[in-house]
Amino acid sequence: MKISIQREDIQEYEVNMQDATLLTVLNEIKSKQDATLTFASGCRSGVCGSCSVRVNGREVLACGHKVQDGDFVEPLKNSPIIRDLVVNMDRAYNFNFKAKAWLNPHINTPSITQEDEKINEIQSDCILCGSCYSVCPVYAVNDEFLGPFSLTRVWKYVSDKREGKSDSKIENIQTNGVWDCTLCNECSLVCPQGISSKLDIEKLRSKSVMAGYSDPNFANFGGGFGFDGSPSF
Repeated sequence: MKISIQREDIQEYEVNMQDATLLTVLNEIKSKQDATLTFASGCRSGVCGSCSVRVNGREVLACGHKVQDGDFVEPLKNSPIIRDLVVNMDRAYNFNFKAKAWLNPHINTPSITQEDEKINEIQSDCILCGSCYSVCPVYAVNDEFLGPFSLTRVWKYVSDKREGKSDSKIENIQTNGVWDCTLCNECSLVCPQGISSKLDIEKLRSKSVMAGYSDPNFANFGGGFGFDGSPSF
């Protein structure tokens, strides 16, 4: 079985393995064929997210993808490559800070029920693998876009009744945030945890409208389309 790996150039490797995960194959190549091959891994069980790569143009976890003959492996997109299959995700991770994606509890923090916990339970499953940033067409052209997992984290806290600064969080995501997303749903399709950032962003848009904000892109439809209050013919 042969696989190709994008490094400084594309290199092809042949391994005699069947029904093996990509991470197992990468370890086999590194230990027996090419000690210089560089990739990241951690838990080996789909929990830490550190082994995220692209295979045949799609984001996957190397510890979960079963290798097929002819697979083409490359690093995640939209992040600087450190070496081979390892990228620097610091910029994307820093958007959690920029988006204020943490809990600011009320002074008198209310207790929550199991039903309350279920409202944003799945958002807590994010493993920060970076797949959603790699596939995001907006982040590809606007590296100031807060991006999928940061906006998902904002929804997690805005929907938490213990949050004391929901208004501030909503205000903070109006620029390079909820209105910049194209709702293409690519982030949801590649998420190994089944989180739908698209749905979370749609809910944040609804919260934004309730808070008095609107899509600034509508301002571009003035004049002949009649959105400026003048008649159009």
